[in-house]
Amino acid sequence: MSCIEDLKVYVYNCNRCRLSQRRKNVVFGEGNINAKLMLIGEGPGEEEDNTGRPFVGKAGKLLDRMLEAINIKREDVYIANIVKCRPPNNRVPFEDEAKSCIVYLRKQVAIVKPKIIVCLGATAARYVIDENIKITKDRGVWYKKGDFYIMATFHPAALLRDENKKKLAWEDLKNIKAMYETLP
Repeated sequence: MSCIEDLKVYVYNCNRCRLSQRRKNVVFGEGNINAKLMLIGEGPGEEEDNTGRPFVGKAGKLLDRMLEAINIKREDVYIANIVKCRPPNNRVPFEDEAKSCIVYLRKQVAIVKPKIIVCLGATAARYVIDENIKITKDRGVWYKKGDFYIMATFHPAALLRDENKKKLAWEDLKNIKAMYETLP
């Protein structure tokens, strides 16, 4: 059994926070465990909770199209979330929930060892980059933390709600593609 499989078994049995009580499925994460690019979202929505897979609803379909637009295949990246269980009514995870779960995300990052991490939305950016980050102001900026280049951009769900953000997101995507092509 691989390290990622061992971690998955552990996470599937987790009940460290209240989110575990209402979940249908743990949404562990998926993708290439040797990926150069890792995408991190906030948490699963209803469709993700039903399927156990990240980013499969409307926002996930948009994310797939975004990746295709920069010639990166979903199967070449690794996708995970800050929390692995769906918050009720798709609310933002509470701080104690995120802090209970982020240890699993850190282990996923340590196993995958991506060179690039893209935080999709404010929640992911706050827990990965800086707790004071403002997504509208700070998106599109590269941060170097340890071995990782990290950027925040809008969550695909935000783009579905506000078409005006799509142009900025496209600029971020081109920047991500340039970094992706630059790094070995």
